[in-house]
Amino acid sequence: MALQIEQSRRVLVAVALLLAMMGVLAGGAARRESVTVDEVAHIGAGVSYLQKLDLRLNEEHPPLAKVLATLPLVLRGVHADYTNVSWTFSGKVFNGYLGEWVFGHWLIMRWNDPYSTLLWARVPMLLLTLLLGFAIYVYGSRLGDVWGGLLCLSVYASMPAFLAFGPLVITDIAITLFWVLAVWQLPEMWRSPSRWGVVKFGLVLAGAFLTKFSSGLLFFVFVAFALSLRWRGVPEQPTDTAARRAWRRRARRNLGKATLWAACFVYVFYFVFSWNEPTESFSVIPHFPASAFLRRLLMPLWIYLRGLLGFAFSAGSRPTYILGHGYSHGVWFYFPALFVLKSPLAFLLLLVLGLVVAILLKSRFAGQVSAIPSGMELRWRAVWVSLVVFVAACMMNRLDLSIRHFSIALALLVLLLAPLPGMLEGLRRSGWRGARAGQWVTIGLATASVATAVWAYPNYFPFLNVLSRGRPGYLLVNDSNLDWNHALPEVENFVRQRGLKQILLDEYGFSEPTVYVPEAQIWSCQEPSAGDGGQLVVVSASSIADGHNCLWLMGYPHQALAGGSMYAIQLPPTIPAAGTPGGPPLPEAYRYLGGSLFFDPRPVFLNCIRDPEQLQPTLDRMRALMEAEAKKKK
Repeated sequence: MALQIEQSRRVLVAVALLLAMMGVLAGGAARRESVTVDEVAHIGAGVSYLQKLDLRLNEEHPPLAKVLATLPLVLRGVHADYTNVSWTFSGKVFNGYLGEWVFGHWLIMRWNDPYSTLLWARVPMLLLTLLLGFAIYVYGSRLGDVWGGLLCLSVYASMPAFLAFGPLVITDIAITLFWVLAVWQLPEMWRSPSRWGVVKFGLVLAGAFLTKFSSGLLFFVFVAFALSLRWRGVPEQPTDTAARRAWRRRARRNLGKATLWAACFVYVFYFVFSWNEPTESFSVIPHFPASAFLRRLLMPLWIYLRGLLGFAFSAGSRPTYILGHGYSHGVWFYFPALFVLKSPLAFLLLLVLGLVVAILLKSRFAGQVSAIPSGMELRWRAVWVSLVVFVAACMMNRLDLSIRHFSIALALLVLLLAPLPGMLEGLRRSGWRGARAGQWVTIGLATASVATAVWAYPNYFPFLNVLSRGRPGYLLVNDSNLDWNHALPEVENFVRQRGLKQILLDEYGFSEPTVYVPEAQIWSCQEPSAGDGGQLVVVSASSIADGHNCLWLMGYPHQALAGGSMYAIQLPPTIPAAGTPGGPPLPEAYRYLGGSLFFDPRPVFLNCIRDPEQLQPTLDRMRALMEAEAKKKK
C-alpha cells in the first residue's frame, strides 16, 4: 500500500513537471512573438463581445474562445473606442469581415499597450492548452495505465504544433479540447447515463459548437461510431437481438437529448452576447408591433447561420503549396505530408512501434489477450473512429493552410499510444525477449521527443524534422507552418544589431509592423524598384514561394531569422530586370497572400488600418473588382 502511494506521488510529480515544462516552453516562446495574423481580429472581437454584448465582428468563428481569451483584458480595463469608424462601419453584415481587422489592430496597437494586451490575452489560451494536456494524461491512463498516460503527456507536451499554437488567441486548440472531451463521453450515451450525464455531454457539445463551426463533424463521428458497432461489436454490447435494439435506441435517444441541450446552451450564449447588436439586418421579418421582440428572440439563430455561411465561404478551396509545388486548389495529400514533416521523428517512430507491438501481441496470443483494459473498449473505439472521420474530412477538404487545422488528429494519435507500455509489459511477462528492449526504446523515444522540444525552443512555427533532409522550409510547406507574422521582434533585433535606420520588410500579414519594427518600410519582393539595389531586406519565409513569388531572392546572400520564419537578404547593387535570371517575376507570375488571384490584399488592409475612413471606399472598390472578374469569367 505504501509503495502504491509513493508511486502515485511520483507519477503526479512527473505530470506536474511535464505540464510545467510545456507552460515554460510554450509561454516563453509566445512572449517573444508579435501578434499573429488571426489574433488581430480575434482579440478585438472578443473584447467587443464582453464590453458591448454585440457579435458583429468575426462572425465567421463562434465566440467562446475569443471571450475566454479576452476576459482578463476586460477585467483589467482594456480601452476600445466604439466611436471609431472601424466599429460603426462593421454594423452591416459583410462590412465586419473587413472592419474586424482594423478594429482589432487599433485596439491592440494604438488604444492599448500591445505587449501587455497580447500577453494577457494569451494566458487563458495557454491554460486551455495545459488543460488539454491533463485530459490526455487522464484518458491515456484509462486506455492503458499510468505509464501509458505519462507517455501520451510526454509526447503531447513536446509537440511543436501545440507549443506554437497553444498560447495563441485562435480556435484550434480550444476545439481540440472540446473534441477530445466529447469523444471520451460519447460511449456513455450507449450505457444508461443519468440526466446529468446527458446534460454534461450536451455542455461539451455546446463548447465545441461555440468554438468552431467545423465541430459539426462530430455528427458524422456519431454516425460512424454507431455503424462501427453494427459492423463489429464490443464485449459490453448485448448479445440478445431485442436487448441490442433497445441498447441502440437508448443511444439514439440520449444523443438526441444531448444535442437539444447543446442547442439550448448555444442559443443562450448567443442571446446574451448579442443583446445589444442591432437587429436591422434581420429584414426578413417586417415591422409590426411585436417585430422587435421577435427579432431579438430569433437574432441568435440568425447570427449563427450567418457565421456558418461565412465560415463555409472562407473555408472554400484556395491555392496551396506543398513539397515544392504550387496548386490552384487543395490536394488530398496535404495534411499527411504536413504531418510527416512537422511531427517530431520520435513521435512517428512511437506510432510505428505501437503498431508493430500490437501486431506481435495479437499474433502471440492469437487474439485472446486484448491491449485495451476491460471496460475501455467503447472509448477506444470512439477515439479511433473519430480520428478516421476527422482525417478523412481533412483529406477531402480543399482548404489546405496549416498544421494547426490538424490539431485534433494530432491529439487523437497521441492517445493511441496509451496502450503501448501495457502491451510491452504483457509481452515481457509472456517471456518475449524483445519486450525489455521495446520498453527501453519507448523510454528513449519519449525522452527524445522532450529533448526535441527543448532544442527547437523558441522557434516552433518553422519546425521540420530530419525527414526534410535539410531543405529550407519554404520549399516544402506554406502559410503558418513557417511564419504567421510572429517573428517581428527578431527582425527588430537584427536591425538593432546592425544599427540600421531603415529595413525593407515583406511581411506575411497585413498589420502595421512599425509597432515592433519602427525602422520597417513595407516592401513587395515581387515589385522591387531600381533604387532598392544594394539594400538589406527582410522577407517572410511564407512569402518566398507561396504568399509571393520570390525565389529569385534566395540566389543572393541571406540569413535565416527566427529559425527560418523570416530571411534577411542582401540585394545586389543592380537588380536584374523582371523575368530575367536572378530578377523578380513578371506580373503574370505574381502570387498574393491568402491565395488571392487578382489583387494583393496587403496594401488594401494596410490602407484601411492607417486610415479607417477608407473602409467604405475600399469595400466599394473590392465589390466592383469582384463583379468585373465575375463578368470576365462569364
